[in-house]
Amino acid sequence: MVPTLLPFLIATELLNHTDLVQIFGRLFTKWMRPLFNVPGEASFAFLLGMISGYPVGAKIIASFYKQQIYTKEEAERMLPFCNNSGPLFIIATVGTGFYLDAQIGFLLLFTHLLASLSVGILFGLFSRFRQRRSVQVIEEPLRKNRLEDLALGECILNSVQTILMIGGFLLLFSVILSVLEQSHFLAVFRDMLTPLFTFLHLPTELITSFINGLFELTTGLKGISNFFQKDMAINIVLSAFILGFGGFCVLLQVYGIISKEKLSIKPYFWGKLLQGLLAAFYTFLILQTTCLFQFKI
Repeated sequence: MVPTLLPFLIATELLNHTDLVQIFGRLFTKWMRPLFNVPGEASFAFLLGMISGYPVGAKIIASFYKQQIYTKEEAERMLPFCNNSGPLFIIATVGTGFYLDAQIGFLLLFTHLLASLSVGILFGLFSRFRQRRSVQVIEEPLRKNRLEDLALGECILNSVQTILMIGGFLLLFSVILSVLEQSHFLAVFRDMLTPLFTFLHLPTELITSFINGLFELTTGLKGISNFFQKDMAINIVLSAFILGFGGFCVLLQVYGIISKEKLSIKPYFWGKLLQGLLAAFYTFLILQTTCLFQFKI
């Protein structure tokens, strides 16, 4: 986690103090406002959030909201579709590492990105229905700092604090999953999900790994990919959902970041749940139409 995420966090902290954010705002306003009903600066959060992975997008949004670049409503709407799993994790770890096939990684990345954009568009449409007044676009962000005015040590310190928080949540959820397994609470969750899996004709042997993924995505994804069956497309669709939803571990990481700015976690939760469902649906359609994998439901 440290070598893959820390450089992105430091780079993000540095870029936040350059004119790059304003440049993105001017370049992408004509697309971001019509599509997502957010300022052009949101393109910076979306791009960095997608490249870096969880929870960099949430960190950027919280920082920009603090600087009053976004309104509270805009920041909460941006959280679901600007905070995503990174391509390095999806292609290298999940595709090549877990499934031993980079093609699966590219498929999951494509549907992950498509579902994220879909959530942003749907949330933008919904916000327009709720708004009775025109949206004021802030052309000039309030912050005017430059890179030379920035203390590099402060950026590194902030990034390390974020890494420690993420690592703490990962350790916490590892312990929680272990306790749930030892105390047989996972068996209760398995019993609750068994009728749903049976109704959808999904292998009930995947329930435990699916539950693990709802709590911590890496553990769940590894378990789902390790369950070998003739029809591996089912595993891939479930993996698409887990990647889109992100798990409660990531959700609490995001909450730890945005709670300082008094942003609500509810839009993020419902947005990521919708993204997971859409990612699974898009993956299912592609597998069906391209016949890359045999799919029997």
